[in-house]
Amino acid sequence: MPKQLLIYQTAVPLSLANHGSISLEAATNFEFSAGVNAVPLMAVELPQAAVEYAIVFTVTEQDVIPAVVLGIRNEQNLFLSADAKWQAKYIPAFIRRYPFVFSTSADGKSLVLCIDETHPGINREGRGSRLFGEDGKPSSFTEKVLAFLKEYQTQFERTRMFGRHLKDLGLLEPMQAEVTTPSGEKLKLSGFHTVSREKLRALDADSLASLARTDELELIYLHLYSMRNFNNFKERLLSSPVSTEAVTA
Repeated sequence: MPKQLLIYQTAVPLSLANHGSISLEAATNFEFSAGVNAVPLMAVELPQAAVEYAIVFTVTEQDVIPAVVLGIRNEQNLFLSADAKWQAKYIPAFIRRYPFVFSTSADGKSLVLCIDETHPGINREGRGSRLFGEDGKPSSFTEKVLAFLKEYQTQFERTRMFGRHLKDLGLLEPMQAEVTTPSGEKLKLSGFHTVSREKLRALDADSLASLARTDELELIYLHLYSMRNFNNFKERLLSSPVSTEAVTA
């Protein structure tokens, strides 16, 4: 599998033949995420993520998915410390599931558990958790991973429905954030969308009631609330202060 899932380098199907003697030692840092400036977020994560991150939306022909902004420069995660520790209380599930991920089977009818073989914790010396037991069956550790990814997939489908609803209601608009450094360099973040407060206020009563019944209205306001985190984000972008009036979103 080519690197198409942001943090995954060589994700391959997990199998007894290839991984029967493999153990996985938990990573001590998040270096694998150093090259991304945004990652997907499930709708169920918004209450926790909105406290610390700016949450935006990625829009494609198929989907509208929330995402947490991690950096303004491409391939730069500013939520990592110098020793690659995560510098926020809440870590998105997209990051926590690494090195595991589901891929779609060749016939498109089922999901296949894959593992990124570049994970530094993979070993044959028994360090960490075995992926398969002596009986050749997935270990209890792998079963827990499967349960986590199944729940993630369920939440992903719910999140897709939320995104489609926003798109159908015409609430989204392109956004751009700009930061001017002390040296005069202008850094721009674009390609994302936000909910328009004006369009939200203009919704008819039935549409608002529908959003309220499904708790999607709460998710929208969590997203809008999170945008203020761009102000705190400036300190992560640069080691020196930036102009507050130069940041708009």
